[in-house]
Amino acid sequence: MNAPTPSASTGAALTPDAPAPTTPTPTTEPAALDHSARVTWSLIAEPSDAVAMLLCTLVGRPAALEIVRSGTDTELLAALGHELPADPTEPGPLAAGPRARRALERWRARLVSTDAEQVLDTAEQRGIRPITPADAEWPDGLHDLEATAPHCLWLRGSGHLGDLTAPRHVALVGSRASTPYGEDAAATLAAAFAAQGGTVVSGGAYGIDAAAHRGALAAPDGATLAVLAGGLDSLYPRGNTALLEKICERHLLVSEAPPGTAPTRWRFLSRNRLIAALSQAVIVVEASWRSGALSTARHADELSRPVGAVPGPITSAASAGCHRIVRERGAVLITEPAEVLDLLPGGPAAGQGSYAVQDELDLLTPSDRRVLDAVPPRSAIVEERLAAEVGFTETETTAALGRLELLGHVQRIGLRVRRAR
Repeated sequence: MNAPTPSASTGAALTPDAPAPTTPTPTTEPAALDHSARVTWSLIAEPSDAVAMLLCTLVGRPAALEIVRSGTDTELLAALGHELPADPTEPGPLAAGPRARRALERWRARLVSTDAEQVLDTAEQRGIRPITPADAEWPDGLHDLEATAPHCLWLRGSGHLGDLTAPRHVALVGSRASTPYGEDAAATLAAAFAAQGGTVVSGGAYGIDAAAHRGALAAPDGATLAVLAGGLDSLYPRGNTALLEKICERHLLVSEAPPGTAPTRWRFLSRNRLIAALSQAVIVVEASWRSGALSTARHADELSRPVGAVPGPITSAASAGCHRIVRERGAVLITEPAEVLDLLPGGPAAGQGSYAVQDELDLLTPSDRRVLDAVPPRSAIVEERLAAEVGFTETETTAALGRLELLGHVQRIGLRVRRAR
């Protein structure tokens, strides 16, 4: 089949005199039309293509595809509001007009060299199916990606993605150049989490990823997802083929890259945002100072997913990245399986204590914490006196007390305030 190429240099000539395509609103697009357009966009645009993502978000994928087929760079700029997003993948600084023309050339080159129907037929023969947000299988967590959500996902395996991400699901990621210590920690955490009904999400790579998948598969009824950076018709890395095929037999392989797409560095980095979005928390088991696994942690942080890190020896270069995100980004130290559960909604399981639980008072702003600290523990205080005590205006103090009352930390009775019982 004609696989989509990593880059496009030449394409169909632009047609400045072509009539403007109709632009149906996304809310009125038929489901079949949207599904077809999403599959086509996954074939012609990279996941990191910020211009494509913005265009599809603004006008919908079918209308965006019409602009690619018959529109001009002027029409593309009009659809984008004459403002293109910053794109670090561009080779150099260009004005909006030349960038729009380059984007159209890039997309058209792939469009004319790719037969979407043939790709779908070949995918079906190999047990690969595309899903879109219209499908019940689409995970809710991907909506958090907003404008950077994938056009569609390609799945291979016997599992149901919605079911696998409905229970507790955690990503365990880390370095490919792992140590026996890191692999043992990843397998132990994954097996214990999967044994309690959780789904382990990882990237199918060598090292920590593979150890996490194997640990989950070793647990009774353990579930795991492998999110890959290339097409699911050619499993990568080849050394993990047997492991990936086992995951495929029992659960699922996931990719936003269509069949025929080779894994590349930029696709790995784009893939990491999917691992974060498909998880309720991300745990970096072992990572060097500049490990790609740290980008998964960064994406999780941006999506408000808790991030954990497994500590290693301070002399180990393989753990330098874990120590880095603990120190610089406040990742929670994970030292035993029970602490994995503490990162998930609902806190520690069955009231078991854990150092991974964050004190809710630490979530208060410094000013609100100052007001709360000034409220006597066993008596009430007048708000005016409280304001003088903390050095705030009465308006600032009243606002802080309102927030503290909503959080259940204080009670106000008339002009007096006291700690909540």
